[in-house]
Amino acid sequence: MKEKMHSAVRELKNDLQKGKMTRREFIRFSTLLGVSAAAATQLAGLALPAKVLAGSVKRGGTLRVASPVHKVTHPAQFSWISPTNQMRQVAEYLTYTDGDNITHPYLLENWQASDDLKTWTLNLRKGIRHNNGDLFNADDVVFTFNQWLDKDVGSSMKGMLSYLDAGNIEKVSDYQVKLHLKNPEIAVPEHLFHYPAMVLNHRTFEGDFIKAPHGTGPYTIETYLEGERCVLKRRKDYWNKGADGSPLPYLDKLEFIDMGTEMGPMIAAIQAGEIDLLDFSDIGGTEAYQALKGDARVNVLAATTNQTRILRMRVDMKPWSDNRVRSALKLCQHREKILALAYFGQGMEGQDVHVSPKHPEYCPIDTPEYDPMKAKQLLEQAGYPNGLDVNLAVGSGWSEIVRYAEILKQDAAPAGFRINIQTMPNSQYWEKWTEVDLGITTWAHRPVGTMVPNLAYVGDENGKPVAWNETRWVDKEYSELLTRANGTLDVEARRKIFCKLEKIQQERGSIGNAFWINVWTISRKPVQGVKAHPSLYLKLDDVWIS
Repeated sequence: MKEKMHSAVRELKNDLQKGKMTRREFIRFSTLLGVSAAAATQLAGLALPAKVLAGSVKRGGTLRVASPVHKVTHPAQFSWISPTNQMRQVAEYLTYTDGDNITHPYLLENWQASDDLKTWTLNLRKGIRHNNGDLFNADDVVFTFNQWLDKDVGSSMKGMLSYLDAGNIEKVSDYQVKLHLKNPEIAVPEHLFHYPAMVLNHRTFEGDFIKAPHGTGPYTIETYLEGERCVLKRRKDYWNKGADGSPLPYLDKLEFIDMGTEMGPMIAAIQAGEIDLLDFSDIGGTEAYQALKGDARVNVLAATTNQTRILRMRVDMKPWSDNRVRSALKLCQHREKILALAYFGQGMEGQDVHVSPKHPEYCPIDTPEYDPMKAKQLLEQAGYPNGLDVNLAVGSGWSEIVRYAEILKQDAAPAGFRINIQTMPNSQYWEKWTEVDLGITTWAHRPVGTMVPNLAYVGDENGKPVAWNETRWVDKEYSELLTRANGTLDVEARRKIFCKLEKIQQERGSIGNAFWINVWTISRKPVQGVKAHPSLYLKLDDVWIS
């Protein structure tokens, strides 16, 4: 094995041999440290996947996808996934985290991390061009990083990259960039695949991607009509090749059709062959799963996830500024009932912490019991002996969220909560999701437990909540522990930190979390090459229609 490896890989190998981590965990952490997926797979004692035979793929045709078509301006400002599923076919990422949570180089050839995890060297692929003919190079990468870190852009990336200042991004050469971190961080490669992290063309981008849609991806924009459709056409000079060695992409066109948020018409359309693929990234898929799981005309691909629906309370607004009130509402969640009735039992119960049992550093923590009488006592102690009237904002396009709200309303009544459910279109919820005092927000899958806390439960360098901190909860002890966890490579040591993090969030945090969900990708039988992704990301360059 001639590949240069980080000094910590030997320790990971020892942990694997001693049974302290699974083969999948070994591969994931080894690849984060710069080992190629192929080398990590062999080190773990596994066989490499079989190659696809040349000529087995049918080229051409149009893939029709039912998907919301949102307004698109600055990709770094994306706070929903469906527009990235469209734009990721046009612009690309430095890395790619697959459905098994293994992170691979993409626009990067490879990367190296220093022994102390504070210096990261990013080596770019050469010879790649944007769709307008411009060469992709280090200037694009430095420009894109600076966009993420610009407070005026307001990207969630700024909170995630709290360990990096704009002045510490070094262009070494046209195809190498070094990041000099303030604090050690293991998950840098995974952060580079956060969905707003599309790499921009520094020569042409001026804040609106639709006006200058120049990316390195396999498709170009033919038509983009907000609320109607997005049509993408195949590039003939795309840089990447398929598993069979032939040029990508395989399809001639992709057509994303906005069918609203009602699931019935989408189910009927895929059954009738009018739609080839359903995109559930920003709309709940439970109704379609129930209707189509036994339908011989479609493929239903399932993925277990770290995705959830968060009951979130603004701690800078009354009554949620009082932790007794927050704790009272959390005690009104009958989790087994909510998961069974809202999501057909297709998931796991939550514990009011934004860390999933599927995350590698998760620390087992007790699931709070449904206890409306204790909740009633807390409300009385907080000065509400006659109960409390509250408004709960939810997006109507997520049927499981609406059902969650309805069950909570019923089960919180004995405690004295009188909940008024305010339903609205998903698009309207996304316009105000950080502003409502009480709501239920969808949070996508993240492969490592530190990622969402860095996005949602910390402050910036001035102590102000970061862009995606919708609850405005910033806890000094929690933040200091999280910074330690970010730089701790050893999974068991990081898990010990998470035991403290989870306890803090459960006891004095700003969220309720009743359940984690499974997700599905549903396509017609002739559609080949679609892979289930826990984040519901669509990678369509190597999909074809038989």
